[in-house]
Amino acid sequence: MYKTLSVLFLFLSTTVNAQLQGKLSAAVSFIQNDEQLKYGTFSLTVLNASTGKEVFSYNPNLGLAPASTLKILTSSTALALLGENYTYKTELQYNGNLINGVLKGALIVKGGGDPTLGSWRYENTREEIVLNSWIEAIRKLGIKEIDGDLLADDRLFGTQSIPDGWIWQDIGNYYGAGNSALTWRENQFNIYLKPGVTVGDSVTIQRTEPLVDYIELINELKTGEKGSGDNAYVYLPPYSRVAYLRGTVGLDEKNFSISGAIPDPGYACVFRMRAALKNAGILVKGNVSTARLYSVQKHPFPQNNYTFFTTTSPKLDKIVFWLNKKSVNLYGEHLLKTLALNNGREATTDNGIKVLKDFWKAKGIDDNAITVFDGSGLSPADRISSSVMANVLLFARKQSWFNSFYASLPDLNGMKMKDGYINNVRSYAGYVTAKSGTTYVFSFIVTNFNGSPTTVRQKMWKVLDELK
Repeated sequence: MYKTLSVLFLFLSTTVNAQLQGKLSAAVSFIQNDEQLKYGTFSLTVLNASTGKEVFSYNPNLGLAPASTLKILTSSTALALLGENYTYKTELQYNGNLINGVLKGALIVKGGGDPTLGSWRYENTREEIVLNSWIEAIRKLGIKEIDGDLLADDRLFGTQSIPDGWIWQDIGNYYGAGNSALTWRENQFNIYLKPGVTVGDSVTIQRTEPLVDYIELINELKTGEKGSGDNAYVYLPPYSRVAYLRGTVGLDEKNFSISGAIPDPGYACVFRMRAALKNAGILVKGNVSTARLYSVQKHPFPQNNYTFFTTTSPKLDKIVFWLNKKSVNLYGEHLLKTLALNNGREATTDNGIKVLKDFWKAKGIDDNAITVFDGSGLSPADRISSSVMANVLLFARKQSWFNSFYASLPDLNGMKMKDGYINNVRSYAGYVTAKSGTTYVFSFIVTNFNGSPTTVRQKMWKVLDELK
């Protein structure tokens, strides 16, 4: 009887797989001959989540730019090596002597690589919450006046805040924000804009939030056609104090804003802190500066500092949630450098990539199949195959932290999958359970298409619908 049932199950499974393969073959053939893919290519891999066996593939080993689906690789590596409960620490320190309420020395914020400090995404990381906790700690220590500099110790992550391979059009905008040991408000600021009354008119800058009056905004924006929407970009290199606003804002846009990348996050943090101290009646007589600026000026940074307060980040599972759910590029870059630190290496992007590739090599994935330059997928030079991505997802499903990882994936088209988009690249990777009860793992990458990315998405979803 048992043998009969086993044979029947095998027959049904084989039949279902054959039917699915036929449907996927037809769907792939359709998209393969689509005019939008005339000069493009794609890679698709589908695995049975329970057995790990390949159900269908097309160009499975072709390395393509994965866009933001690369975050699957970064987040799963971080969860595996750092653990769900990993947290970052930011320390308040002082140097010098405290005499009758006057600190004769520097007050220092020492960054520990926390990407969430000042972020609005979590209850306890919001700017006002963090600043108020710091003011309370400073008052508790008895400091009423600071006769010295207010400093950001931003040394832990080095001075290269932008990974190699990012393009000029992205740098300066919120999604291209550089990482820092002392990241603040996800290293972005909002610029509120008002279009003119006719096409071609100059666009007016109304205000920024928060105030960043140390950055000069050169406004070259023009008013675009009605319905043209947001085609405005911020061009602002790391550590620069001059930003160029270029592009257009649609004539019919109301209450419109864009988000730029803060060029010097450590400075932005202590700049905001000085304002909070002033509002609290605590005078800072010195300057606002950073360890990087001290180094540029050949000025020795204070040593043997006393730590009197520590701010702890949310746990890693909460960070991964937003990394994947809202595709926060900054978080991916922080995690790469954290992987390097955790491995006893200098906190650089390249070292983080080495740790990531070594980890997956030990799991049986050829390290030559992973060619990446960042942790977020923003670089168009990144290369991953759908086979690698599908096998990473398969691995994740068997881990103790899978529930946290799974929860972080967006709900799209009735599936749990991460999406990715950069110029001429669309990608999806995740999990779907069919009506039959079988769960599939998939990765689908399309590159060098022409025309609308929206229509490419619709065509890709139509292929993936065959898995339901």
